[in-house]
Amino acid sequence: MTQLRASQTFTPDRDEDAPERVDVSVVLPVYNEAGHLTDEIRRIRRSLAASRYSYEIVVVDDGSTDGTAAQVPTAHDTRLLRLSRNRGTGAARRVGTQAADGSVVVWTDADMSYPNDRIPELVARLDGHDQVVGARTSEEGTHRFLRVPAKWLIRRLASYLLRTPIPDLNSGFRAFRRDVGLQFMNLLPDGFSCVTTLTMAFIANGYAVRYIPIPYAKRAGASKFRPWTDTKRYLTQVVRMIVGYEPLRIFVPAALVLGALAMVGVLHDAVANTGFGVNPLITALTALNVLMLGFLADATVRMNKPRSLIRSASVADLNARRAADEPGRASTGA
Repeated sequence: MTQLRASQTFTPDRDEDAPERVDVSVVLPVYNEAGHLTDEIRRIRRSLAASRYSYEIVVVDDGSTDGTAAQVPTAHDTRLLRLSRNRGTGAARRVGTQAADGSVVVWTDADMSYPNDRIPELVARLDGHDQVVGARTSEEGTHRFLRVPAKWLIRRLASYLLRTPIPDLNSGFRAFRRDVGLQFMNLLPDGFSCVTTLTMAFIANGYAVRYIPIPYAKRAGASKFRPWTDTKRYLTQVVRMIVGYEPLRIFVPAALVLGALAMVGVLHDAVANTGFGVNPLITALTALNVLMLGFLADATVRMNKPRSLIRSASVADLNARRAADEPGRASTGA
């Protein structure tokens, strides 16, 4: 992908002698969305057809049982992939991304909740970034009284662990460089937490992620979200990702808390004049074990990090830029 200046927007690379290729692949996972899928595909196609990007729509039917596949129009710009059984939105997104031909992959949903007419804008905002995420300005999902506090808590935890503010951790509306995203497809779980995983994988590996505010509408059809099960998976995946990248962000605070409890126990025994009890000793040893386990996990992570990753779009090659801007400078040796 072309490196861009901060003032530029994403512009598709063009080579007159190269074979025709696709700029944008929209990966659309669907599971029992027959009632509104046609309208959603029409909305996506209309917005991209009016843009400067060549595109394809990759519909991944995740084992639907309501005739969803029959609603996918037969067209040159639309492909249908079918999974033999329902495996989850994460599996569908992974399959669609791996099959995509575009330089940029867009993830969205087919339930009419995301502003899919703004996909070209989402892609254009990739300038100098590797991923653009639509940060929702409201919560319109089911079980809001449970989802809002749970998502806030998990988002704050992820922001602390990654040392960066994250306005929306699990938005399903995003565009990213396919070459970068493919590096992390093996990390994606099959369920809803796949979007959380992709966000965290990009940030933890130094890739630039931008957020833009988007409206969020009430979904069409029945929600597949399971409050307890999916929230538990979100939290588990956040912790798992951080243990896999920055384990000391978890183990050091845990060891410090245990160490503080041990000190409180020692002071209590001293004030009560009961002698040195065994409980503070056990707590102190536990704190030491947790700390050592953290250092061991950190060493393991560092030893197993990939030796090379695709360069982030936010890294500018200034020498190359100067040579391009001033072609005469290099030839004259000025």
